Amino acid sequence: MKYSILFFLSLSLLAAPPARHARMNRLATATITAPDPSVCISSDGVPCYSPQQLQNAYGLAPLLSAGYDGKGQTIVIIESFGSPTIKSDLKAFDAAFNLPDPPSFQVLAPLGTVPFDPNNNDQVGWAFETTLDVQWAHAMAPGASIVVLTSPVDETQGVQGLPLFLQLEEYALTHRLGSIISQSWGTTENTLFNTAGRNVISDFESFYQAATAQGVTVLAGAGDSGAANVDVNGNFYPFRTVLFPASSPYVIAVGGTTLQAASSGSFESETVWNDVTGATGGGVSQYFAEPEYQRLLPQSVQKQIAGHRGVPDVGFNADPVFIYVGFFSAPADNGFYTNGGTSESTPAWAGIISIANQLAGRPEGLVNPTLYFLGAFGQQAEFFHDITTGNNSANGVTGYDAATGWDPVSGWGSPNLGNLIWEMRAGH
Repeated sequence: MKYSILFFLSLSLLAAPPARHARMNRLATATITAPDPSVCISSDGVPCYSPQQLQNAYGLAPLLSAGYDGKGQTIVIIESFGSPTIKSDLKAFDAAFNLPDPPSFQVLAPLGTVPFDPNNNDQVGWAFETTLDVQWAHAMAPGASIVVLTSPVDETQGVQGLPLFLQLEEYALTHRLGSIISQSWGTTENTLFNTAGRNVISDFESFYQAATAQGVTVLAGAGDSGAANVDVNGNFYPFRTVLFPASSPYVIAVGGTTLQAASSGSFESETVWNDVTGATGGGVSQYFAEPEYQRLLPQSVQKQIAGHRGVPDVGFNADPVFIYVGFFSAPADNGFYTNGGTSESTPAWAGIISIANQLAGRPEGLVNPTLYFLGAFGQQAEFFHDITTGNNSANGVTGYDAATGWDPVSGWGSPNLGNLIWEMRAGH
């Protein structure tokens, strides 16, 4: 008899990718079927959301029913190593949750590959990361195509691995692979405050400007360590820090929330994600000046960010969601796992942008000015779920408190897509 196993895996990923894996537990079922979201409550205190639940919670379901599912769009996902079974794993995930296959799914390695070693914790961590990114970009935009670009080098803290990621992104732009680039990884901004690091930042910024000019939207995760992040040796800085590339003014920085939804997925409430497994990144850049679109924020926020770039821009649920993996050597180790953090939030927003592109009939490019216009001059409650409860204090560092309106822990909040997507189409 074959079994599908649900695991809650505990892994320690010191540096990038900023993903998290919940505590170990297992549930055997007779077939490869979707686990019930309630199975996580006993261990994590929250349900593990299904694609349909999050589609309902954020107002996406009516858009999908109307045919706005990302059709004609391609999401490019950048990873170290990737996962050797990602194509078959997505098929298993789709079958379990009654999702269609993407129109096209490619895995490209223009810089070469290394053999996958299931005993290598870094490679396993990135395989989980790849799985989360792919399956949840697809869950939000099942009609969008997906391209995964993999690097043979492990991106960690500091410069390590970033130049190769930049080469992959330049490859994507040169070959016009897609109009959305999802980056669920990052390094503490301060680890780049040397000559080599500043050169890397400069090179990425030049690329982001070129991508923006071609209508490409770039997203980045705000991180999973709250306002505290680590140096190149894995030690937490004793002061507030943020991640790059989330701090770049040319990307959408995505933070994490804790969503409370009914069993149907109906939205109930939302707070800042901060629990024993991690906390959303967010804060004020020590490198980048305040972009023009953030000058729309009120004086109380201006005092807080003091002329610098504030992150994140938006949020999305970071509590556990289901993923399916099949890359372990032992069949009993494969099956459904849970994962989350801003490595969930970022690809989910990549899916959202693909739907916005489809609806607009054009690539939206840098959407931050539109998001800030809608938040600052529209009625924020029409377009976002404003997060006003919680903070991102973590690892001995006092973080930021959520507040009414934009704040440097939840941004504008999570999307109310029934209104936001249509309004984004108009542009501002």
